[in-house]
Amino acid sequence: MKPSRDIGRLIEIMAALRTPGSGCPWDLEQTFDTIAPYTLEEAYEVADAIARGDLDHLKDELGDLLLQVVFHARMAQEQSKFDFGGVVEAITTKLIRRHPHVFADEHGQTAEAVKGMWERIKAEEKADRGEEPEGALSGVAVALPALTRALKLQNKAGQVGFDWNDPRAVLAKIREEADEIEAALDAQDEAHAATEVGDLLFAVVNLARHLQADPEGILRATNRKFERRFASIERALAAQGKLPQDATLAEMDALWDAAKEEEKRSSSS
Repeated sequence: MKPSRDIGRLIEIMAALRTPGSGCPWDLEQTFDTIAPYTLEEAYEVADAIARGDLDHLKDELGDLLLQVVFHARMAQEQSKFDFGGVVEAITTKLIRRHPHVFADEHGQTAEAVKGMWERIKAEEKADRGEEPEGALSGVAVALPALTRALKLQNKAGQVGFDWNDPRAVLAKIREEADEIEAALDAQDEAHAATEVGDLLFAVVNLARHLQADPEGILRATNRKFERRFASIERALAAQGKLPQDATLAEMDALWDAAKEEEKRSSSS
C-alpha cells in the first residue's frame, strides 16, 4: 500500500490496521477510552507547533490529529454506529446551518452579530431535538484544561451580566484572594490555603480574559521563557564547572537576573 493525498487511503490503512488476524495487535486492542488521551495529546502537539511558528511540524501534527478522527470513526463503524463519512456529513451540515450569512441570505453581518447568531442557532438545534434549555454555564467540556475551562465558564457568565467591567476590579479580587491565602498560611491550614490558590488562579484567568489574553497561551509563553532563562543559568554554571545542584540559590538568582537583562538588551536592539 502506497502513501496518498487522498483521505480514502488513510481510511483504508486504518481499516487494515483494525482487521482481526492481519491487522496490528496494538491497534486492534484499542477502544474509545484508551485512544481519547492520545487525541488530547495530539491536539496539544498541534497547538505547540502553532505557538512555535513551525509550519513543517504543524503539517505532521495535523496528520496525527486527523488519524485520531479516523481511528475513532473506524471503531464506531465496527459497532455499526457511524463511519468517517457520517462525521464529515455531520460537520458540513452544522457549518452550513450555522453560517446563514455565508450560505443563505443573511449577508453583511458583523463578527459580533455572527457570534450571537451562532449561539441562537445552537439553541434552536437543541430545541428541535427536544432537549430542555440548559443553564448559562452548560456546554463547557469537563475534559478541557483547567485554565481554558475557567475562561469559558467566565465568558458564559459574562454573557448574562455576571461580570466586572473593569480589569482593576479583577485585580482587586486577585489581591483579596492572595490575602486569604496568607491568612490560611498564618493559621497553618495548608488545605484551606490550597483551596484559596484555586480561587486565585480562577481570578487570574479572569484578569487575562479582561485583557483579551488567552491564559493557556500566555502561560505557555511564560513556561518557554522560564525554560530559556533556566537554560541560560545552566550554561553559565557549566562555564564555571558547576551543576545547578552545586550552586546556591543566591548564585542562581543572580544568573537569572543576568539572563533577564540580556533578553531585554536583545529585544531592544
